[in-house]
This record gives sequence, structure tokens and C-alpha cells, in this order.
Amino acid sequence: MKKIIILMCTIFIGLSSSAFASTVKIGLAIDDLRLERWQKDRDIFVEKAESLGAKVFVQSSNSNEQTQIAQIENMITRGVDVLVIIPFNGQVLSNVIAEAKRDGIKVLAYDRLIVNSDIDFYLSFDNEKVGEMQGEAMLAAKPTGNYFLMGGAPTDNNAKLFRKGQMNILQPKIDSGDIKIVGDQWVDGWLAENALKIMENGLTANNNMIDVVVASNDSTAGGAIQALEAQGLTGKVLISGQDADLAAVRRIVAGTQTMTVYKPITALATRAAEIAVDLGNGKMPKSNSSLNNGSKDVPAWLLDPISVDASNIKETIIADKFHSEKDIYQN
Repeated sequence: MKKIIILMCTIFIGLSSSAFASTVKIGLAIDDLRLERWQKDRDIFVEKAESLGAKVFVQSSNSNEQTQIAQIENMITRGVDVLVIIPFNGQVLSNVIAEAKRDGIKVLAYDRLIVNSDIDFYLSFDNEKVGEMQGEAMLAAKPTGNYFLMGGAPTDNNAKLFRKGQMNILQPKIDSGDIKIVGDQWVDGWLAENALKIMENGLTANNNMIDVVVASNDSTAGGAIQALEAQGLTGKVLISGQDADLAAVRRIVAGTQTMTVYKPITALATRAAEIAVDLGNGKMPKSNSSLNNGSKDVPAWLLDPISVDASNIKETIIADKFHSEKDIYQN
């Protein structure tokens, strides 16, 4: 009889360690869900994480650093196992991340590096390469002339990496005098309305004599194109972008935007969910790179971006089902 009781207890203990394992709780803190890009990331991430048995809590700060800090603190209070953060300002989160680490919470910086903080992992694309692709595409289309540089949010570390990549390509042409930089502005919050105002002022300051706008993403490109349209310059001034937003891809088809950099979001968000669940289960995810964030060498997984123009939309964006052919080529 004692042997039977012991056997039953052993079976129950075995069940409790597997069938009754706790669910990994993930807090997904997003910069700004008003941008199409982050809506896609959220949907793919949540679907994949939940398929792996995790529970995801999502909050958006609408590009406000104090709001994001408060939301992260709320997630810590809720007892999440992992924080996945798309930072509005990756330079101001060290204190709240230290608070999370004291509670044993793992931290994954998603797409944007969080500096001077004890984060566990970083996932993104090769963002310097993104900027190089933008610079290369613009020079291929217009190797001489007046260039206007439109950077992203100054609070976003990625914006600085994009600019570094752009200048890797443009600087030799600047030094030779083939191109002239006639404006250099950063766009708060990556918002189109801010880019619109900057472009309006840039056109006025240069008597509309601008040949190329090196815009760091599609939202800023869209704002700039509104200003160009008001001056009858759409299609005449070349302009870059990034993220392959639907509106931007339609503009490329229409000839009002020159190119975008497509970053396969499905691959990024899916991998992020897998990494977050691994971290929540006490496993160290595989890395293919590392970056120093000012505090430590952070293990990272970096994916390759893809340059897209009117010639390769079908074999990239449509083939990946990022946007449908019907949506892009609508009448």
C-alpha cells in the first residue's frame, strides 16, 4: 500500500511540473501605436507569443517618455516575467529598468537599443545598413545636386544609426562637391506633421532648389511629400523612406517616393516573441551579434533589411504577404 501511495505522489508531482507550469507573462511597451509600423509588430508579436503559451500585456506611450516610464512601472507591478520595450527615448529608461531587474524581470530591447541599462537582449535590423541603402539609392538616382537630410526622432538611437549609414555613403560625394547638403533636420516623434513643417521651411529657405530628400522613414517622407506637392514638386524631388508602409509603397508606384527600406517585420516580431518566451523560461536565446549600450555588451539578433523601389515590389513586399498586390495597385 505504501508503494502505491508513493507512486501516485510521484505521478502527481510530475504532472504539476509540466501540465501546471506557470504562463510566461510579457509586458509589451510600445512607443506609438499611431504609426502603422508598430501596429503590425504588435499583432504579429502577440499572436506568436500566445501560440507559445505566453500572456501579453500591451501599452502605447504615444511618444511620451514619462508615459512610457509609468507604463513600464505598471507592468512591473503586475508581475510580468519579461519586458519587451520599443522605447520612445532609449536614453531615459535606466532607472525603471534597474527597478525591473531588482524584481528579476528580463528585458528585451525591441528594434531600438536602450542605452546605459542592464538589458538582457537586443533585437533589430542592421540599422546602419538601412541608412547606407537609403544613401546608395539616392546617389544612384541623382549623383549630383542639392540634398536635404531629414533624420528621425533625436531621442531614437536608431535614427543616429540611420544617419551614420547615410553619411558613410554620402560623405565622399559631399567632399568632392558632387552633392551639397542644403538642410539637415531631425523630426520629433517621427511624425509626418513635423516633417511637413520642416520641409515647408526647407523649401522656402532654398527657393525650392532641392533635388533629393534623404528621409529616414516613410512617415517623415509622407510629411515631406505633402510639402512638395503644395509646390508642384512631387515626382521631381527624389525621396527615400523606410518601413514599407502601405501609403509609401503606393507612393513608389505613383512615382512620388523613390524607394523605401523593407524590414521583414514578420521575421522580426516572430523572433522577438520566441526570444521573450525563452527569457521568461530562464533560457538564454541564441545571438548572432552584440552591441555595447554604454553599460555592457548586449547579446543581439540582427536581421537584414531590403531596399525596395518600383522594380522589386512584387518579389519582396508582395511575395512576403506584407501587403497584398490588390491593396498596393488599387485603382
